[in-house]
Amino acid sequence: MPDDDLHPLDARIIALLSDDARMTNAALAEALGVAASTAHVRVRALVDRGLITGFHAAVDQSRLGRGLQAIVGVTLRPGQRQESIRAFAHDVRRHPDVIQLFFLGGADDFLVHIAVDDSSAVRRFVVDHLSARHSVASTRTSIIFEYHRNAVAADFD
Repeated sequence: MPDDDLHPLDARIIALLSDDARMTNAALAEALGVAASTAHVRVRALVDRGLITGFHAAVDQSRLGRGLQAIVGVTLRPGQRQESIRAFAHDVRRHPDVIQLFFLGGADDFLVHIAVDDSSAVRRFVVDHLSARHSVASTRTSIIFEYHRNAVAADFD
């Protein structure tokens, strides 16, 4: 549900921190034209209200030796879907190669975004961690050539 009580100053705070989550409170206050204490209180209130759900670092996966990224579409088998969906999401999102997990309505039940070192690692992930699961009916893998992120989305829990 949208937060109808979003003050214009709070909207500016969200925009500024979305661009640079490492912005100091002093720099934020200066950009807003308010006292540092006001900026701090408003940011804290946005966190408390759940509008800001965290502060994130963008990581260059290739510098970590994980220069190959892929999106794997996963379709689950019919039958006991609610249990399968929960178990799949719980297990797969904790795998170290998984960057993001999307639960969908459409042709695929999930999209799994992974970062690995090479194509053999993509194959191992798909075969050993996805296709080997009894609940998985099919997978479809797409290699990512370029990746641009405009924003970080909050969890759907």
